[in-house]
Amino acid sequence: MDDTLSITLRFGSWTLPMTIKRDEEYIYRQAEKLIKERFNFYTSSYPGQSSEMYLLMTILDIAVQSKRQESTNDAEPVLALLRPLLSEVEAALVKK
Repeated sequence: MDDTLSITLRFGSWTLPMTIKRDEEYIYRQAEKLIKERFNFYTSSYPGQSSEMYLLMTILDIAVQSKRQESTNDAEPVLALLRPLLSEVEAALVKK
């Protein structure tokens, strides 16, 4: 069975044919839906702009959401605080 799938994403009058991993189709379809939702939000909220401006607004919006999510999922600051504590616990256990 082929591991790839050909799909076409549609954004207004634009089409984007792609070959993707079969198991990632859902992610691409959800991304397409998100882009359409945000694009439609900006076209209705800021009438009279160019398509390029709406695309830029959409891209920026999604990028900011992604960075916010990334920072909330970043465990490194917590791990940095826990490492010294873990070392102390391990040292105390070794002494016993």
